[in-house]
This record gives sequence, C-alpha cells and structure tokens, in this order.
Amino acid sequence: MIKIKTLAEIELMRESALLVSKTLGMIASEVKPGVTTLYLDKLAEEFIRDHNGIPGFLGLYDFPNTLCMSPNAQVVHGIPNDTPLKEGDIISVDCGVLMHGFYGDHAYTFEVGEVDAATKKLLQVTKESLYEGIRQFKTGNRVGDVGFAIQDYCEKHGYGIVRELVGHGLGKKMHEDPEMPNYGRKGRGKKFKEGMVVAIEPMVNLGTHKINQLSDGWTILTADRKPSAHFEHDVAIVNGKPELLSTFKYIYDALGITSNEEDAFRNM
Repeated sequence: MIKIKTLAEIELMRESALLVSKTLGMIASEVKPGVTTLYLDKLAEEFIRDHNGIPGFLGLYDFPNTLCMSPNAQVVHGIPNDTPLKEGDIISVDCGVLMHGFYGDHAYTFEVGEVDAATKKLLQVTKESLYEGIRQFKTGNRVGDVGFAIQDYCEKHGYGIVRELVGHGLGKKMHEDPEMPNYGRKGRGKKFKEGMVVAIEPMVNLGTHKINQLSDGWTILTADRKPSAHFEHDVAIVNGKPELLSTFKYIYDALGITSNEEDAFRNM
C-alpha cells in the first residue's frame, strides 16, 4: 500500500535525505586512487552519527556496512573492502540514513582520477536519464511513465537497463510501495498522487542489461563485466510536481562542478 506523506513529514524526510547528500559530499573529496572503500565506509558512518543520524543500510536485511560501494562492473550492493581504488575506476556510492523516523536513500557514481571516454559518457547519460524520469513523477502520471522515460533515453545510446533491481517508495521503511522500475510502458502502473515520496535510481550498464550475483549474497555485477552506473534521488510530489529532497550540490561543491540541473525541481 502506498503511504502518502504530509508536508510536515516531507520536511522531516528532506532532513534525512540532505544528511545523505552531505555524507556523499564529504566522501566526494576522498574518492581517489589508493583509497579503500572500507576507509570511505568508516568515514561515512562517523559523519552520519556525528550529525545525529543512524546509518540506514547498516544491519538492514543484515547488510554489514554503512555504504554500498560498487566499482566498475558492480551494479549495486557492493560490500566495502580493503582493495584500493585505481586510476580510471568508477564507483557507485549508495548511502542511507534514518533520522526522525524517516529514511533518506541517495546514490552517485564517482570517477576515480581520469576515466575513459566511453565510461564517462555512460555516467553522463545515466545521470541525465535520472532527471528524465523525475520529470514524469507528477500527479496524474503513472509508474510506467517514469520507467519509459529512463529506458527510452538510455537505450537510444545503446545501454542496457537492469530489470531485476528497481527504485521504490520511501518513508518510515527503506522500501515502500510503489516499486519504480527503470523501464516500462507509458500510462501503465500505479497512479501518482500528491504527497508520494519515492527513490528514483537508474542502474544502467554499458553493455548487456543482464546481471549476476556474487556468492557473498549481495554484490550484483554486469553479466559481461562491462561498467555500470547508478544515480539516485529522493523525490516528493508537492503541488502536483516533483520536488527534490536530496541534492548533488555538496558533491559538486567538493569537486568544483557548476550545474543547474536541479533548479527545475526546487518548488518549495
């Protein structure tokens, strides 16, 4: 059942989402060759707790860490470890926070040093597809409208859209209704209403859409071992339109990036 949020609850969820955003911003300046994902995970846990939050992933479904850290061909749910990042890697950092009884859930795929042109393009298109999907999250539209927008945008570039993993509703639970696939047909699926909050998160592969799972029971990889990108925002419907609760601003500030991509989704 879809749980509609009040404006007061949406503001509490914004605080949770922004703590995730600030955590990713802190991580951004630390993502570099030679750094281990386990070190970044420790930094994130300390930062979240220092800001009165609880790591949302740690212990959730028995996940062992604060961050999902998924480099290169890993799509999502990678477990932090002692392997140093290398020049030319990419890494999806997915983070959750529980605060005021509500979850925030937010992800960004970082470049490690200089990345090859094909992979850089994959990241660009995947992030652009996120906003294509967000534009369709408004009253009267349906789940399929968001999925179609993401799928259509990415498949025009020849990329594979992961089928088995999807975005989701968000609230007092990390995963609520509705499921938000990154593929679909226009006009199909559950209808969007005022006060809905979801996490929209394209997971897009450079090659095939097919995936495998490692024996650790968590890590998902592309079947052809080509790179995968993952970007995620938390979004509410306010006054009929999509309103971003999370932001990449803190990441961009850390990396010296100028962007106005979020301006159209700041309605309040």
